[in-house]
Amino acid sequence: MTGQTRIWTPIDYDADGKQSDCLRLPHSTDLSAYGWVPIPLACIKNGSGPTALLIAGNHGDEYEGQIALCKLAREIRHDQVSGRLIILPGLNSPAVAAGRRVSPLDEGNLNRSFPGDAAGSPTQMIAHYVCQVLIPMADIVVDLHSGGRSLDYAVSALVRPGRTVEEHEKLLRLLRLFGAPISFVSDGTGGGGLTTLAAAAQQQGALVLTTELGGGATLRKEGLALAEAGLKRILKDQGILRDLATQPASPTRFMTVKGHDAFVYAHSRGIFEPAADIGDEVVGGQIAGHIHFPDLPTREPETLFFATSGLVACRRAPSLTERGDCLFKVMEDIDIGPDRASHA
Repeated sequence: MTGQTRIWTPIDYDADGKQSDCLRLPHSTDLSAYGWVPIPLACIKNGSGPTALLIAGNHGDEYEGQIALCKLAREIRHDQVSGRLIILPGLNSPAVAAGRRVSPLDEGNLNRSFPGDAAGSPTQMIAHYVCQVLIPMADIVVDLHSGGRSLDYAVSALVRPGRTVEEHEKLLRLLRLFGAPISFVSDGTGGGGLTTLAAAAQQQGALVLTTELGGGATLRKEGLALAEAGLKRILKDQGILRDLATQPASPTRFMTVKGHDAFVYAHSRGIFEPAADIGDEVVGGQIAGHIHFPDLPTREPETLFFATSGLVACRRAPSLTERGDCLFKVMEDIDIGPDRASHA
């Protein structure tokens, strides 16, 4: 991570009121030598108080969060706020415009690019701005994800393990307030580890909640409704939104992902025939699915097995599969204990 950000905006984060404009991401091309790429941004501020940084479109093909944040940006008046809301419904705007997980400008995966680089590629520049400018202002960060084109997910929320007991208790409380059917604690195994936005924000002391609201590059109504209601509950609890009616949170099931054995991967290229679906309870040794080889019709399909028992959290969406593709992820129940439950 080097240098000062090259991204700028006319929005004044310290000014009271409701502002809507964009970040300017410098990008020089054949037909636009001094051009910039717009990244939509809204800032709603009213006096002193905590700041919430709300993000969607970290991956461009995940839609529930993008719509939820657009609705929130339209709905909330500045007089309903105590503190500040910073809303970016399409953070990786080039990927959002293309309907892709990664940016068409540099093939960069934004949620694998933190802490970024001010002098790097467009994706690295966005990550650097978030780390250097936005996260330091935030007390709480919510990064809304879904499974995108490659995965279909059980509607869920997740946090990284707290670095202290106190932080972990606060994170469990956020999960209960958000009210997803499933809440899980993940160390990033199978994903981006310390290169994610969530990891970068946690390292700077913010409370961070992430979601998986659906997948398959479609829009799941259940995930959208949860994002809208869960955000309002959290913002009201944090004292950032006032005079706002909220629905009670539904009970959540606490789970975790335990290492690489929780994942089923393809070992060959072919057509994936799943033997389980998201939400199914499976046991270790159970058949997970088969890989078929239409170019060799007499070849026996490859059979895949679950290595651990638990609930199927996600399943690959496209049937055509390459070696190394994730086909399933399995979560196991965790006991947070009666003391934690009463404080969450």
